Amino acid sequence: MIDHYKDSCAFCAIISGNAPASVVHRDDRCMAFMTLRPLHLGELMVIPLQHIDHFTDLPDDLAAHIMVTGQRLGRKVMQVFRPTRVGYVVHGFGVAHAHLNLVPLRDSGDIVSAKHIVQTDMGMRIAYDAVPLRPCPNLDADAAKLRSDQ
Repeated sequence: MIDHYKDSCAFCAIISGNAPASVVHRDDRCMAFMTLRPLHLGELMVIPLQHIDHFTDLPDDLAAHIMVTGQRLGRKVMQVFRPTRVGYVVHGFGVAHAHLNLVPLRDSGDIVSAKHIVQTDMGMRIAYDAVPLRPCPNLDADAAKLRSDQ
């Protein structure tokens, strides 16, 4: 059963037809529509029709369906808008409804963490080395923690 009526969810309002959206795709499990404030032309998002807040709470088959839908739409974005690449972002902020953002990229600065922004005499710039390297033994320990519950 599809749950369209979560209180105050902008995406549920779009799904139910109570709010406008520029819909690109809709099937029985997800829909995709254009982002209101795109970084570059062609930016869109794919959302499940079912109201689920966190992307990590999606059932695996639904997450896979959303990713495959995003991949197909990403190819279309490449064809139509001709970006250098298409980035796929799941950050979980903005609307408390799982969503996959497809972001047409012109350069590496189009998807970047604020931690990479540094102040210089000339203004702000992206500096990937602003985030310190994590030592390999720590990374190995992190990986082991992640493997331990498999």
